[in-house]
This record gives sequence, C-alpha cells and structure tokens, in this order.
Amino acid sequence: MSPLTQIILLPLLAAIAVLFIPRGRVALIRGLALAATAAAALLAVNVLLGYDAAPAGPGGYRFTQQAPWVASLGISYFVGVDGINLGLVVMGALVAFAAACVAREITTRQKEFYFLLLVMTGGILGAFSSLDLFFFYAFHELALVPTFIMIGVWGRGDGRGYAAYQITIYLTVGALVALLGLLALYFQSGAETFDLVALRAHVAVNPLPAAAQHVIFPLLLFGFGILVSLWPFHTWAPAGYAAAPAATAMLHAGVLKKFGLYGLIAVALPLLPEGARAWLPVLAWLCLGNILWCGLVAVRQQDLNLLIGNSSVAHVGFAFLGIASLTLLGVTGAVIVMVAHGFLAALSFALSGALRTQAGTLGLARFGGLLARAPFWGAMLLVALLAGCGVPGFGGFVGELLTLFGAWRSLPWFVVAATWGALIIAAVYMLRGVRLLLHGPAPADAPPFADLRGPGVKAPFLVLLFGLLSLGLWPRVLSDRAAASVAAIVAAATQTAPTGPAAPAPAAASLR
Repeated sequence: MSPLTQIILLPLLAAIAVLFIPRGRVALIRGLALAATAAAALLAVNVLLGYDAAPAGPGGYRFTQQAPWVASLGISYFVGVDGINLGLVVMGALVAFAAACVAREITTRQKEFYFLLLVMTGGILGAFSSLDLFFFYAFHELALVPTFIMIGVWGRGDGRGYAAYQITIYLTVGALVALLGLLALYFQSGAETFDLVALRAHVAVNPLPAAAQHVIFPLLLFGFGILVSLWPFHTWAPAGYAAAPAATAMLHAGVLKKFGLYGLIAVALPLLPEGARAWLPVLAWLCLGNILWCGLVAVRQQDLNLLIGNSSVAHVGFAFLGIASLTLLGVTGAVIVMVAHGFLAALSFALSGALRTQAGTLGLARFGGLLARAPFWGAMLLVALLAGCGVPGFGGFVGELLTLFGAWRSLPWFVVAATWGALIIAAVYMLRGVRLLLHGPAPADAPPFADLRGPGVKAPFLVLLFGLLSLGLWPRVLSDRAAASVAAIVAAATQTAPTGPAAPAPAAASLR
C-alpha cells in the first residue's frame, strides 16, 4: 500500500471511529483526531524525505498506487506525487495537524466538529494525491461540503449566515464550471480515461482541436479560478474566513484553496496548450486585481480576520502571475507560493482565532501593546505579518521573487505593478496591523487577553512557523524536486498543436 493511501485513510478512518464514540467523551475524540492528523503529518514528512530514493512510476510520479474502479469509464483509484503536488501534500498534512490542535476553541458539538474536520482533511489530502480526474474532483467535493457546515454552525459574528450562503453559492458554481470543463476534456480527448498520466500521453500524440481547447480552457480557468478567489470572483473569501472557526479557515484558506491553482498547473496547462496561450494573457490582467485591488481593500480593514482574508486573496495573485508567465521560473515560483502561503495563512488564522476566543473581538482599534502583554502570541503575529510583506527568510519571498523573475521578459509591466503591490501596498496594511495591535498603549476598554502558554498550546504555531522558515531558508527542498515536473508541464504547454488553426502564441508562452 502506498504511503499516500495511508495518509488519506488515517483521517477518514478516524472520522468513522469518531461516530461510534459517545459525544461526552470529548477528550477521547480530540485525542483520536490529534493522533490521526499527527500520524498523517509524520507519514507526509517521510514521503518528502524518501522522495528522491523512491522509484519513479508512471509519468515520473512516485509512491504510486493504482486500482481499477469503474473500468468501463476509465476510472481508477490512482495516487502518486511529483515535485508539484509533493509540497502540497506535506503542507496540507502539517496544517491539518495544526488545525486539529487549534480546534480546542470549539466548545459545542465537539463530536460533529471533529468528524467534519477529519473528513475535510481526508478529502484535501486525497485531492492533492489523486492522479485520476474523477477522484481528484470527488475528493475536493468531500472536503468542500464540511466547510459550509462548519461556517454555518460554528461560525462567528452576526454575518455568519450570509457568509455561509455566499461561500456556498460561489464555490458550488465554481466547482460546477470546473466539472463541466473536466467532462468536456474527457469526452473531447477521445482517450476514454480519467487517468491524468494516460491523458497526457494521449494528448501529446493526439492534441485536442484548437477550437475545443479555446472553449474548455476558460471553463477550467474560471471554474478553478473561482475556487481560488480569482478577482473579481473573490468576495466570498474574506467574509467567509472572517466568519469561519479558526481550524476551518486554516484548512480552507491555507490548503483547499490551492486545489484550483494545482488544477490549472497539472491539468489545464499540459492538456490544453492552445487554450492556455489564448487565455493566459487574460489571467495576467485579472491577477493584478488580486494583487492591487485586494491589497488596497486590506488597507482599509478594521478587523484582523478581514485584513488577513483580503491579504490571502492578494497573495494568490502571485501564483496566478507565475502561471500566466508560462515559464520555468514563473511556474516554479507559483508552486512555492502555494506551499508558503498555505503555512502563512494557517498561522495567521490560528493566531486570530486565539485572540477572538479570548477577547471576543478582532477589531484593530480595541487593542494595543499586545507584544508586551502576550510576547509569544505577539511575536508569532509579528512574524506572520512580516512574512506577509514578503520579507526575505520566509517562503513567500522566494516564491514571489521567482514569479517576478519568470514573468519579467514576457510581462514586464505586470511585474512592475505586482512589485508595487507587494512592496508598497502589502507593507502598508501589514505594518498598520503591527502598529495597531502590537505597539502603543492599550485602550482603557481593551478586552483581556492572556498569552499562549504550555508546549501543547504553542506546538501548532511552531510547526507552521517551522514550515514557513524551512521553505524560505532552504527553498531547494521543494524547487529542486519540482524542476523536472514543472519543466515537463511548461514544455507541454508551449508546444503547438498540429491539428486545426493554431492561435498566435503571445510572448508569455516562451520558455526561458
């Protein structure tokens, strides 16, 4: 059995076990959730450490396992990792463990919450491990459904109902559009399989007609884009994360939202090269909305969660820019941005959740001097906000720098705008948060807040910080492993289809 199967099964089996535990045994339920996510995280780290030594399987993927499911439709359980999804699996498992630790803030219906948390974790890890498009999509939906329920039942604030409906509508529409694109790809390819490796091999010899690619690619672009909060379809994200429990926001903003980015890189680019060259310039324009518009909106926020939520939407704009560049450096940068942002978003929402649990509010004007009153929490928040500014030493800096270098030759003015957004706008809203929350005198009516104490309480924050720093100080742990996989994706995406009239390739299509 592949260790990837074990990583997927651990939280799902734990979720089933939770159903048979009496709801009064909260300590047992919580202990089971922690044990399952910790074991999955350790297995994921072991996959990372053993990646280079593992033999390569079909398509260059490692730790593969395949079992037919519905042979007549070409559906099989097929899992494996390459340099692109390896970091997502490891990051997702670590964030899931941290989310299970942070879930101690839930005091009502704990049994149901931990069940949904474990199901969500299994779905996330399954989606990023799947090499069959049917299971790729099905695991994503398995992870998405708990998100709606957790916001609606355990959400915070007066607007939680509206936020739950908004996120449900947006993400359902996005998922349906993406599903339509995947089904169109299945039928138009003629391969009669959902096997991603087989599809790539088939399309390399029998490319889809350019006309079909120009229709299917935008379905995947906007379907996956809505799931990632591509501007202007992003408004569900800040409101949804502001209302969500901390553990839910950590898993969705940090991990599940990368599903759309991964889908664009692993599915849309190599299978639909003509469509990519026609539509990626549109993506380049839209990503500026993420970086600039959402950054400016973050500047005006008076609530910490809304600041973090809009910042999260702005940061994924750099991943979109790396994809739009269609270069080795740019797409590699997008892969690193996805993983680094996962750690950063999870750390930020974990910290805001700790503050909201104790203080009952996240209004920036209600606090002051928290660095002196709560040195551990304040130091963690300072690190998270500085990392959000793109300070060197953190993973986000490496990823964003690579995307900017990768996009420079083909999209120079977009790089100038994105750099301005990263250096100026991000610094303004992040340093504003530092000044209001951590420094200066506390207001007379400031709510009480005690620092985080004890190794068990501090552990999830330190795990996330370790991931963020490791990627920033030693990016080769991911970039070297991703190089060959990204090169193959970019080479496939920049080829010219011999069938049908080829669309003129913009400058963004050149591999440099």
